[in-house]
Amino acid sequence: MLSAQNPLVTHIYTADPTARVFDGKLYIYPSHDAIPKNEEDAPRFYMPDYHMFSLENGSTWKDYGVILDQNEVPWGKKNANGMWAPDCIKNGDLYYYYFPAPPKDESSFRRIGVGVSKSPIGPFVWEKNYIQGIEGIDPGLLLDDDGKTYLFYASEKRLKGVKLKANMKEIDSEPIQIQGIPKGYVEGPFPFKHHGVYYLTFAHVFPNEGYTIGYATSKTPLGPYIYCGKIMDNIDNGTNHHSVVKYNDRWILFYHWWDISGFNKLRSMRADYLEFKKDGSIKKVEPTMRGIGHPKIGDTIQIDRYNEIYNAKTTFVGGNEPKGWMVCDTKMMSHVKFNGVDFEKGQAKLIKARVASGQRKGAFEIRLNNSKGKLIATFPVQYTGGWNSWQTIETNLLEQVKGVQDIVVVFVSEWGATKIVNLNWLLLK
Repeated sequence: MLSAQNPLVTHIYTADPTARVFDGKLYIYPSHDAIPKNEEDAPRFYMPDYHMFSLENGSTWKDYGVILDQNEVPWGKKNANGMWAPDCIKNGDLYYYYFPAPPKDESSFRRIGVGVSKSPIGPFVWEKNYIQGIEGIDPGLLLDDDGKTYLFYASEKRLKGVKLKANMKEIDSEPIQIQGIPKGYVEGPFPFKHHGVYYLTFAHVFPNEGYTIGYATSKTPLGPYIYCGKIMDNIDNGTNHHSVVKYNDRWILFYHWWDISGFNKLRSMRADYLEFKKDGSIKKVEPTMRGIGHPKIGDTIQIDRYNEIYNAKTTFVGGNEPKGWMVCDTKMMSHVKFNGVDFEKGQAKLIKARVASGQRKGAFEIRLNNSKGKLIATFPVQYTGGWNSWQTIETNLLEQVKGVQDIVVVFVSEWGATKIVNLNWLLLK
């Protein structure tokens, strides 16, 4: 199990996250940015396989490992490292996983294949050949209310769509180019339906702007569409690829960024809440570190993905810690706030903290709601061996706490030290 806010996972690099809710559970089907084995592969995307994830508890993501390796694709070119953005959809009692790959017959840059399973986590039985009649990347599926299924994809820098047959493995008509999308390079189509309106979202490269996420709406699945604007602006001059899903009565935008690696070909999937205006238009989403969800008892609370910070800073974590950030430069009465921690029915008895300190005295307090709120725990600060030498410490909760609460960590030093402690995460037990 892996727990994080944004990015969602850090043990591997993941991109192009397609999120789906099946039977009330949230799954993500991303691509995998692997670290190249050879120096000559380093400048390019190196994507040899697919992993998948599910949300467990409040904010813990389970990695099911490799569900498809490139050399297991019956029709695929071997060792091509080109397993780009996939999708998975449920129709009836079966799950259909769609993916692009370079074909060994070299008939196209990418073809799109499909696998079938009785479970959202597989194993999938992969079709021996790719879907005939389409060439492209980034499959995005729409299962309409009438049971008809549509496949959208990117081809020749434009978006195309086609109705599938009932077997979900063949096209039912000739693909068409989606009309109403503004000029510019487009890819990564993700369709969904909301209040009877068809939304087609996509990665859109405007001149001099880089990758943005845009959207258009229509009264029919294959359009024509009317362009409505951007969902997310460009992030640090690299790619973006996304999905939109409703989970627990809230809409979520899943996307990727490369802030952990610092290299735009080693990306990490992220998520933030998305909101609709009363007229059905979508409010632009700003990327956050806090992300989504409510960490529960037993989940890691990545306190550096804060909602509010005062008189302290964050930076990349040092030492042997997993990739991520820490709260640092903590001063007398500085604080960091993290919203939406689920204490459930009040069964938590203690709280753990992952800390590093190069000095011997001080403390930090855990309070509710604000920096002067109810005190629920106090941690003494002691020398851990240095500012990058990490220890896990724990203390008892001072009283029972129930329900979803905002917590605030307040840093205290009797000396008025300019540096009290480095803090990575908290965890309720």
